[in-house]
Amino acid sequence: MTGTPTPGGPTPGGALPGGPLSPAERAAERFTDGEWHRLHPATPLLRGGIVFIAVLGFVLSNLRERIVSFFVGAPDFGGDPLDEIYNRGWEGWALLALAVVLLVCLGAFYLSWRMHSFRITGDAVEVRSGILFRTQRKARLDRIQGINIVRPLLARIFGAAKLDISVAGHDANVQLAYLGSVLADGLRSDVLRLASGVRAEEAAAAPSAAAPQTRAGQVGEFVTQRVTDFLAPELDPNAAPPESVVKIPPLRLFGSLLLSGFTVFLLVIVGLLIYGASAGAPWLLIVVLPGLIGSASFYINRFTKSLRYSIAGTPDGVRVGFGLLSTSNETLPPGRIHAVEVLQPLLWRPFGWWQIRIDTAGHSREKGAAGQPNTTMLPVGDAADVARVLALVMPGMFAAGDPAADEHRAAIEAGMTSRGRDDFTGSPKRAAWLRPLSWQRTGFRMVDGAVLLRRGFVWRSLAVVPLARLQSLELEQGPIERMLGLAEARFHTVSGPVRPRLGAIDAATGVRLFETVSARAVQAAASDRSHRWGAPRPASHPEPTEESS
Repeated sequence: MTGTPTPGGPTPGGALPGGPLSPAERAAERFTDGEWHRLHPATPLLRGGIVFIAVLGFVLSNLRERIVSFFVGAPDFGGDPLDEIYNRGWEGWALLALAVVLLVCLGAFYLSWRMHSFRITGDAVEVRSGILFRTQRKARLDRIQGINIVRPLLARIFGAAKLDISVAGHDANVQLAYLGSVLADGLRSDVLRLASGVRAEEAAAAPSAAAPQTRAGQVGEFVTQRVTDFLAPELDPNAAPPESVVKIPPLRLFGSLLLSGFTVFLLVIVGLLIYGASAGAPWLLIVVLPGLIGSASFYINRFTKSLRYSIAGTPDGVRVGFGLLSTSNETLPPGRIHAVEVLQPLLWRPFGWWQIRIDTAGHSREKGAAGQPNTTMLPVGDAADVARVLALVMPGMFAAGDPAADEHRAAIEAGMTSRGRDDFTGSPKRAAWLRPLSWQRTGFRMVDGAVLLRRGFVWRSLAVVPLARLQSLELEQGPIERMLGLAEARFHTVSGPVRPRLGAIDAATGVRLFETVSARAVQAAASDRSHRWGAPRPASHPEPTEESS
C-alpha cells in the first residue's frame, strides 16, 4: 500500500490541497461567484428524452396495423383514427393540432429551463426550479457527503452530465441536471475546494485569447471531444497515481455474479419448476418461464455497470468510477465514511473474493457499481484489493510513516480470515449455546481511532467503526443472555448496509468495552477536523494518543 495518496493530506509547496488549478477548474470558477446561472441548453431535451421515447413508442404501437399493412398488404378492418381523419378531410386540422401541441411542449420545456437555475456561494449550493410551483433546495457545504457525476448515454452524446450533490439528511440531495461535461468536472473540484476550507488562488495571468475557429473546426472538435468522452477512463488518471487504482478483471466479475445469491435463488426456482412439471403441473413452467428469461437483464445490467470500475484517492477524497455506456464517478470527501464492512459469502471463499460496503450520511440517487447502491465501494476483489481500498477510505489507519500502520494491517487480515484465538477479544465458550458455528470468530479489537468487529462463519464479516463518527453505543442483554452471562453490543452510526454489532460477548467485557469506547469516541470527535480537510489544523487540537486514551 505504499505510494497511495492520503485524501485530504497536506500538499507541500501550495495553498491548495490539489496543487495548481486545472483549466476546467479555472473555467468553472465563474460559476462559484454567488450569482444565479442556468443549466446546459440541451437540458430540456435530455430531461424530456424519456417522455419523448415513451410517446413515440405509444404512437408506433397504435399504428402497428397500418405499418404492417403498408409493407405486407394486410386487409384493412377499418376503425383506424387516421382513416377517419382522412375520410372526413381533417388532415389540415390534425396537422395544426399537432403543431400546436409541439409548440406548447417546446415552450414548456424552454420556460422550465429558464426558470431552473443554480448558484454556488462560499457556504452553500442552491437550486431553484418550477413554473407554477417554485422549489428551492439548499445544500450546505459543510454537510456535503459526496459529489457524483453521472453521464447517461444520451447526455454523453451532447457532452452533458448530471452533478448529484449528496447531503446528510433524508431526501436532501441537490442535483444539477444537466451541465457541460467539462464544467461538471470543474464545478465538482471547486465545490470540494470550498467545502475543504481552502480559498482559491487568483490566476497569475489572464488566459490568452484563442484564435477563432471555423465552423468545420468547431464540428471536428465536437466529434473529437465526444469520442474522447466515450473512450477515456471514467476516473481521471491524473487525479491519482496508477498504483492506487483497483481494476476488476471481467472474468472475476462474471464469476462473482454467477456465484451470487440470486443465482442460487434461480436454481431453486428451476428445480421446483422441473419437479412441478414432472408431477403433472406444466402450467408452472408457462407462468414462471418469462420471469426466468427476464432475469438475464439482472446479470447484463450488473456486468456492464461494473466494467471500467476504478477507485483512487484524490486530494479531496476517494473517487469511484464505473460504467460502460452510462458512466458515473463519485467523490467522497474525507471524514464522511461512518463505518466500513469487509464481507465474504461462502461461495466466494474458495476464490478469496471479498466485498466492501460503507455507511455514509448521504447517498447519491444513482446506483453504483454492479447496479448496487453507492455504498458498495468494492463489488468484488481479492485481499490485495481490499488492502488498497481500506487504505483509501480510512487513510488515518494506514498513513505512510505511521509505526502502527503494520499493526493495523495485521489486525485487518486477522479479522478477515482468522478463526479466533488471536489478539481479538473473543466470546467465551459458553457463547456456543447461542453461536454454535461462529462463537470462536466473534470478537473485537481496539486500534488507534477505530474499533474492529469480527463475526460470522458462513458469511465472514469485519466491520471497522471510526470512533470520531460513532453516534452512540448500546449494550443489550436478554433473559437467555443474562443466564449465560453474555451481552450484545450495538454501535450506532448513520443508516446504511453496515450493521456494526457484536453478539454473545462476555457481559463484564461488554461493560469495559462500553466505558473504553465512550471515552475514546469523545476524544476522537473533539479532535476531528476532517470536515475541513484543506484548512490548517489548529495547534489547540492535538492528535489523540494511546496514552491519553
